[in-house]
Amino acid sequence: MIIENLTVRFGAFTAVDDVTLEVPPGAIVGLVGESGSGKSTLARAVAGLVPYTGEITGGDPRRIQMVFQDPYASLDPRMTVGASVAEGLRVPRAARRAEAERLLSLVSLPVSLAGRYPRELSGGQRQRVAIARALGAEPELLVADEITSALDVSVQGAVLNLVRSLRAELGLSMLFISHNLAVVRYVSDVVAVMHRGRLVEVGATEEVVGAPKDDYTRSLLRAVPRLGRA
Repeated sequence: MIIENLTVRFGAFTAVDDVTLEVPPGAIVGLVGESGSGKSTLARAVAGLVPYTGEITGGDPRRIQMVFQDPYASLDPRMTVGASVAEGLRVPRAARRAEAERLLSLVSLPVSLAGRYPRELSGGQRQRVAIARALGAEPELLVADEITSALDVSVQGAVLNLVRSLRAELGLSMLFISHNLAVVRYVSDVVAVMHRGRLVEVGATEEVVGAPKDDYTRSLLRAVPRLGRA
C-alpha cells in the first residue's frame, strides 16, 4: 500500500506535511519520531480517522485496521472478549464463536478468556485481544500506534515477538509507530523517521541504524546508547 502526498492540517497548523511512504506487501514499516512529530496523526489519517489530502493507493482503504496505544479504551467494557473479537467478523453468525476462538489462539491467548471482560485481563492480554479483533477484519494493512508504550517492559517483548510471528505466519503488512527506535528496529524491515510533520529519512532498517543520513536520526540514535554503538 502506498501513501502519497498525505497532508493533515488543523486550521493553520500542518501536522503532517506531504508524506509519501510505501508499505510493501508482507513488510513491517516502522515509523519513528519524538512526541509531536506527527506520526500518530499520520497513523490516524491512514486509518481514515482524521481528514487529509493526498491518496492511499495499492489497496482498499476500507481494509485498513488500527490498533491503539491504550487497549482498554478501544475495547467495550460491557462486552466479553469473545464478543468483542467476533463483532466485526465477516463470517456467518453460526461460525463466529469458533473464528473468535481461532483468533485468540492466533495471538497466543487461551480460549478460556473468551468469556471474560476487559477489566479482568492484564494490559498485555488486552492488547492481544485488540490485535485479534483487528485481524478478524482481514486487513490489508494493520496500523499499530504505540502498541507497547503503555505496557510494562517485561510484557513489551512478548507483544513485539507476537508482531514478528504474525508477519511470518500471515504475511501481514504493518505500519508500526513508536517513539522508541530500539523497538522499531526489532520488528521492522524499513524505518521511516518523522520530524515536524515530514519524513526526513527512509531506508532499510539496518542501513538507517548503521549509517543514518539525517541529523535528527542521529539524535534519536544517541538517545538509545546500545543502538548508537551498533
